[in-house]
Amino acid sequence: MNEETLDIVTQTGAPTGKTALKFVVHNKGHYHNTAHIWFYTLTGKILLAQRAASKALYPLLWDVSVAGHVDAGESVAQGGIREVHEEIGLSITEKDLQKIGVFECFQSYPNGIIDNEFHHTYIVVLNVPLDALTPQPEEVEALKLVSISEFKDLLVSSDTNGHFVASNRDYYLKVLEAVKLAII
Repeated sequence: MNEETLDIVTQTGAPTGKTALKFVVHNKGHYHNTAHIWFYTLTGKILLAQRAASKALYPLLWDVSVAGHVDAGESVAQGGIREVHEEIGLSITEKDLQKIGVFECFQSYPNGIIDNEFHHTYIVVLNVPLDALTPQPEEVEALKLVSISEFKDLLVSSDTNGHFVASNRDYYLKVLEAVKLAII
């Protein structure tokens, strides 16, 4: 797979008109966009993806249903739709996406990655059974549906249970609230 080229944005998320390879973006700490797609069922379950064992950050932890970098020249929605197809083999359209916000994730890691990302976050109704999804092995180790109450319980001890990315707790709570509102 070729190294992705990403659009560089400003610290406030505005386009700069510049691009760089993903490894350069993460090396230099350039600001950039990602698309996060959280799938949920109308019966109150949320789709979680276990990060592949080969991932540089947080391998084998459970996280957002689908997430990925927005390629240079793509809209955020296009990037999200592409990532959904690549990571779980599902085709969705822009009208399926319900945007719930843009969340800043500015972190540096011991492995040298400087991640200055804007997580453009959407929720989408999952209209197919779990076994209809095809995880991309390089990205996704496993998929599971958890109830809203299970999600909450896992978050309570997320600092110690090794389930979720602990630093994302506040973000997960915002997603959880958006899903709860969507199924009312």
